[in-house]
Amino acid sequence: MTEMVATRQAYGDALLELGEKNKDIVVLDADLSKSTTTAKFGKKYPERFFNMGVAEANMMNTAAGLATCGKIPFVSSFSIFATGRAWEQVRNTICYSGLQVKIVATHSGVSVGPDGASHQCIEDISLMRTIPTMGVVEPCDAVETRKAILAAVDYKGPLYIRLGRAAVPVITKKEDPYTIGRANILRTGDDVAIIACGALVVHSLTAADMLAKEGIKAAVVNMHTLKPIDQELLIKVARQANAVVTAEQHVLDGGLGSAVASILARTYPIPIEMIGIDNRFGQSGEPDILFKEYHLLPDDIVLAAKRVVGRKKK
Repeated sequence: MTEMVATRQAYGDALLELGEKNKDIVVLDADLSKSTTTAKFGKKYPERFFNMGVAEANMMNTAAGLATCGKIPFVSSFSIFATGRAWEQVRNTICYSGLQVKIVATHSGVSVGPDGASHQCIEDISLMRTIPTMGVVEPCDAVETRKAILAAVDYKGPLYIRLGRAAVPVITKKEDPYTIGRANILRTGDDVAIIACGALVVHSLTAADMLAKEGIKAAVVNMHTLKPIDQELLIKVARQANAVVTAEQHVLDGGLGSAVASILARTYPIPIEMIGIDNRFGQSGEPDILFKEYHLLPDDIVLAAKRVVGRKKK
């Protein structure tokens, strides 16, 4: 049976590791530390934990100040507040100066579930990816989340790490390589390349299995870093397959699909299909029902793969 762990849970555990190893690690939260799981760090290292209250903009400015004093702040809230409510402070105070602030936001995407559209941030990748100097990472499971958090300390400059609320299958292993900015090929295939991030990586693997039964060989790439994106590997798999499907739990505008299309349009134009949320807000509902409503399931990836294979030049 596949182990199910929420990426936010892995975040809290990874912070404890960092706290023990590095005394310059400080953690700030906006009165949501139980939900983001930063409360674990606060309980063990209270002198390095700051509950800033419901004041996200002030939290980002405080984190920036701590970074100028040699600290490495990890700043957390729900993604809608960390990237939306505090966007100006992230842009002008943190990113303009290229400070070592790590924004780790939880409760992203429609998988937040019953909390509804107000809390289902499906625009955060776009909001963060467009800011100069900001890196953007979305781990696919708990194991990869731990690696991302540990690697964030050595990443030069501001970094946004996107995490979820619900438990997701653990599909990577501790020994698997992980480097921010370097994608991982999880499955090889030369008929179509599926480029995915976050919760849709496991759906892409399932889709590849379904396609294999129909004689279609699909590569699956875990594009855990959306910025700086791994252009070299992306172009490599695109050349091998000559058809690409992107899969993300995010609006199509400004997300993974947009990033992939932008690169391939300049370097290797081929047919592309995109799985994502098409110009809609979220709504209240259980995650599995919402994934069906927004066409984010393996079946949807399979259909997109068949469409894009049919568009390949003969």
